[in-house]
Amino acid sequence: MDSYIYTVTALNEYIRDLMDSDAGLAAVTVRGEVSNYKAYPSGHHYFSLKDETGALKCVMFKQSALRLRFQPQNGMTVVAMGRVSVYPRDGAYQLYVSAMMPDGVGDLHAAFERLKAKLSQEGLFDPAHKRPIPAYPQKIALVTSPVGAAVRDMLRVLGARWPAARVCVLPVRVQGAEAAGEISRAIAFANAAHIADLIITGRGGGSMEDLWCFNDEELARTIYASEIPVISAVGHEPDVTIADYVSDLRAATPSNAAELAVPDQTEVRAWLAQTQTRLAQLTRQQLSLGREKLRRYAQSRCLSDATNLVTDRRQALDSQSRRLTTALKERLAGERARFAAASAKLDALSPLKVLGRGYAIPQREDGKVIPTAKALKKQETFTLRLRDGSVPCRVEKG
Repeated sequence: MDSYIYTVTALNEYIRDLMDSDAGLAAVTVRGEVSNYKAYPSGHHYFSLKDETGALKCVMFKQSALRLRFQPQNGMTVVAMGRVSVYPRDGAYQLYVSAMMPDGVGDLHAAFERLKAKLSQEGLFDPAHKRPIPAYPQKIALVTSPVGAAVRDMLRVLGARWPAARVCVLPVRVQGAEAAGEISRAIAFANAAHIADLIITGRGGGSMEDLWCFNDEELARTIYASEIPVISAVGHEPDVTIADYVSDLRAATPSNAAELAVPDQTEVRAWLAQTQTRLAQLTRQQLSLGREKLRRYAQSRCLSDATNLVTDRRQALDSQSRRLTTALKERLAGERARFAAASAKLDALSPLKVLGRGYAIPQREDGKVIPTAKALKKQETFTLRLRDGSVPCRVEKG
C-alpha cells in the first residue's frame, strides 16, 4: 500500500497544527539562560534559552517586547511565558514569548496576578465604588516615607500649586516586611481622627521587590474601606500595584499625585480675574440700562405732571365711548333695515293680500280649504271667505 507523500512545507505545517492543538503547549513557562540575544530594527527580539544540556529557540514580537520592564542580556536567567509552535519555513519549533521577566520575579508576578484576580472578583476595583477627589482640599495627609525624594517632590508641588491646603506627613516605611502594615495603620488612623479630606500614599520608583508592600491584601482592603479618598502614587509610570487598582485615583508618580490632588493657584487666580472682569462688565451694563430707564421715566408726562395721566385716560375714555355709540347706532340701523325687508316679504306672501284684490277662499266648516269644485257635493254647505268677512254657501247643483 502506497503511503502519502508530503511536501516539506506540508509536513511542517502538519506538525505545526498538531502542536497548536496541544493545550499543554499553548501556555508554557520556561526558565533558562539568555543567549544569542538580538533585537532587530523591526522591533522583534530573537534569542535562545538554554540550560546545562539543552537550548530552545525563542522569538518575542514587537507588541510583546514593548511591555518588557528590563533589558535582556546574554547570560541573564529569565522566566519566559508563551506558546510552543513550529515555524514552517525552517521546520524548527520555537517558543513564541508573550511575557518575560528576570528569574525570581516570576514568583512575585504569579502572586500579584492571583491577588489581583481575587480582589477584582470581590469588586474592590469596581469604578462605582471610587470616591471623587475634592476639588479644593483643605487638609492633605501624605502616607509615605519622611525621607527621600518622593515626599520632597510632593511637598514642593503642593506648596507651589495650592499653598492654602494644610499638609501633614504620616511617616511610614515604604519597603520591607513591615511596610504594608504601617501604611494600613496610617490610613486607618487618618480616617479615625479625621485629620484630612484627601490621602496620598506612595513612594518613588524601584524594582518589583521594592514596591511589593503596595501589593499587600490588607493594605488593599484598608484603602477600599477608607472614607477619605485615596490617591495612589507608587513608582514610575510603568509601575502598577494592587494599591493603584483599588485606590480612588492612580497617579503615575508622586509628583503627578500632588498635581492631581490640588488645583493650580495660577489658573485659579486667572479664572477669578476673568470672572471679576465679566462681573464688572455686567454690572456696568446693568447700571447703564437702569440710568437709561430712569431718564425715560423722568421725561415722561405722567411724572412731570400727575394730571396728565388723568387727562390722557379721560380722553381715551371719551374716544372709546364715541366709538361704542357709533357702533351701536350702526348696528340698530342695520337691524331695522333687515326687519323691514323681512316684514315686506312676509306681507307679500299673506293670504289677506290676495283677498284684497277681489279673490275669495272656499273653506269647509273645519277651516280646510276646498281646492276644486269637484271636491264639493250637492247640498253641501261651506263658507266663502272674502276680504271683509265670510258668506255661508250651499251647493244647489253638483
